[in-house]
Amino acid sequence: MVLPDKYLNKMKNLLGAEYPDYLKALEEKPRKALRINTAKITVADFLSLSPFRLTPVPWCPDGFYYEEEDDPAHHPFYWAGLYYLQDASAMAPAEMLTIEAGDIVLDGCCAPGGKALKLANKLVDTGLLVANDLSFSRQKATLRNLERAGITNSYVTAFDLLAESRFAGFFDKILLDVPCSGEGMFRKSPELISSWLEKDSEYYAPLQKRLLEKGVEMLKDGGRLVYSTCTFDPRENEEVILDCLNSHPEMELLPLPYQGFEPGVLKGTENCGRLYPHKLAGEGQFVALLRKKGSSEGRKSRDELTNTLSCRDLDRFLSLIGKPLKGTIIEKNRLILLIPNTFLPIEGLKVLRSGLYLGEIKNSRFLPSQPLAMALSRENFKYSVSLAQETSVKYLKGETVECDEEFANGEWILVCRDNYPLGWGKYQNHRIKNLIDPGWRAL
Repeated sequence: MVLPDKYLNKMKNLLGAEYPDYLKALEEKPRKALRINTAKITVADFLSLSPFRLTPVPWCPDGFYYEEEDDPAHHPFYWAGLYYLQDASAMAPAEMLTIEAGDIVLDGCCAPGGKALKLANKLVDTGLLVANDLSFSRQKATLRNLERAGITNSYVTAFDLLAESRFAGFFDKILLDVPCSGEGMFRKSPELISSWLEKDSEYYAPLQKRLLEKGVEMLKDGGRLVYSTCTFDPRENEEVILDCLNSHPEMELLPLPYQGFEPGVLKGTENCGRLYPHKLAGEGQFVALLRKKGSSEGRKSRDELTNTLSCRDLDRFLSLIGKPLKGTIIEKNRLILLIPNTFLPIEGLKVLRSGLYLGEIKNSRFLPSQPLAMALSRENFKYSVSLAQETSVKYLKGETVECDEEFANGEWILVCRDNYPLGWGKYQNHRIKNLIDPGWRAL
């Protein structure tokens, strides 16, 4: 990896005596990590089930380093949504944002969705998560990641934060992991060096200040906002925070919940956190936690299920689900959706998905969706099977599998690996016809 002299000189001035340690760290292989999806499994249960060799990430109680040869990306547990593969440093921003039950939360620049998933885990199936990114195409990955994780109380959107005024004072909590020059990712993604040569902090800092300005506008009184980047340049980090504090006396910079990071490098930003690859096992990151002074009453969302559709087969299928569903069931373009009861003004916005896609009705028959399967667990669906490792691999490849259990022919079966759903099938004479969505096949 060849780094530009301009960048090296900047890092030497920034790090001083630690500069040689930083250069040495760049020659080492990055540590890889995963974060357990607590919407599906507790940390303790996963550790008892996991075949991987795991070491805790200090700042993230559900984050763990793994050994590269364990290859969790190709294990059925990955396709069951039990964890998300994420750099350990990238876990920090969402971890630093305190979430309370019922909060309305915005992840403003979220693709591909790893931080949004953590925010959803913190909501524990309450309130509302708005997972937004300017790029509609990149949001397809966010949608898939949230669906695989079984998240039901989210909107996945693709609108320009800077062009919207409807959300003033709307969100209880906001995460802004803003576009940046990416200096902290050079070791992991050397191709970003060429991008840095084209667009460095002179390009990004004005955009970052505008995004943070919009975040302050969208934040409720008493609300909290995390600002983060994956770069080292103070012009994109501390200077952006100081600009916000100077422009908005109602904002204050709070200490981070985790105190093991390096502090900010400018006066008045000591409460910020800097993550360096020579100081910890992870890539470069900057994190700041801000609070808007004042207070306001929280919103209350309804917990009941409302279904205004008339379809006997849908009603029968819903009766097989033991898990209480929250929201309103609606039909849109022949799709059946479970919409969160918390109001979100979305008219005119680009929305990839509102709530949970339950399935569709064809010729008076309800066909359940892959996302619905992922939002369930074996114990809360009446008919299910749990496959062994070898058989679950066959299922994920799209093959029909054998079944020792007995059900009525033609019955919908929730197919699981160690009790965690992989998709749907239909039972026929001790065989399960594979009905996993082709786009979800793996391995």
